Amino acid sequence: MSHRVVEAVLGPIETRIIEEAPKPEDKPPPPPPKIETPPPFVPPPEVAIEIPMDAAPTTAIRQTTQQAPVAQPPPAPVAAPVARTAPKSDARRPLTQPEYPPSSRRAGETGTVILEVYVLENGRAGDVRVKTSSGFPKLDEAAVREVKRSWRLVPGTENGKPVPMWGQFAVTFKLTD
Repeated sequence: MSHRVVEAVLGPIETRIIEEAPKPEDKPPPPPPKIETPPPFVPPPEVAIEIPMDAAPTTAIRQTTQQAPVAQPPPAPVAAPVARTAPKSDARRPLTQPEYPPSSRRAGETGTVILEVYVLENGRAGDVRVKTSSGFPKLDEAAVREVKRSWRLVPGTENGKPVPMWGQFAVTFKLTD
């Protein structure tokens, strides 16, 4: 019964055979270019030129002066050595530990960041640079942010006077939980 339904719906199928169009014949490739062979190597002729030796060149001093050489000025006096002390942490205001980034804590990231801190005369951090990374950028950023935000240091001195100076400080991140 389904066979009759298909015949009624589709009707007779007509087919035609289509001839293939003839393919154009490929042209042969052009002949390779002719390469000229280089001429054989002929060495240049050897030519010897003789130069007459009238007089040998001299390197002796021919003229002298009777003026005394100008005396050098005495060396500048050596400045007294400058007594310098590097910046350090203040025992009255201990350095605070930065907040451990939560994503770093979850990932188990630990390490030590070595920071270069430009300590101003008043003990505040003027600029902070990462000298040696902990290997994790989030830990490095947390350490830099904490130093800029809350650290107070004893400034470096020259001859007893506080002066702005670079100092190195380490911040260690370790999981204790």
